[in-house]
Amino acid sequence: MTAYLDTHVAAWLYAGRLDLFPQPVLDRLDEDDLAVSPMVALEMEYLFERGKVREDSPPVLDALRRDLGVRLCDLGFDRVAEVACQLRFTRDPFDRLIAAHARAGGGELVTKDLKLRRHCNWALWSD
Repeated sequence: MTAYLDTHVAAWLYAGRLDLFPQPVLDRLDEDDLAVSPMVALEMEYLFERGKVREDSPPVLDALRRDLGVRLCDLGFDRVAEVACQLRFTRDPFDRLIAAHARAGGGELVTKDLKLRRHCNWALWSD
């Protein structure tokens, strides 16, 4: 199974904040292939530009790839957009496309975001 990382999950992994993850989620991250949507890279860059995070996306994604084997998913945008058009529960373009990417890729979305978890039966977390 492929586990698609939401932006905050990728940032926490990069920062080494494993204490923020429930053990069942850490177990899945060890077992599954890990991927991120290109929208995660864009959202990280946006957060960097707004001063919300200290690193821009290229070094974060490079480290995640090198250290954890996280791959940038290259699924076609046309398929992702087709799925995103069906996800009408949010107006946040990042959440909508990141969730759609995981769905279109046939994986699970690893996210603590309660709204995503309520609306996406392919979202993975445990409280």
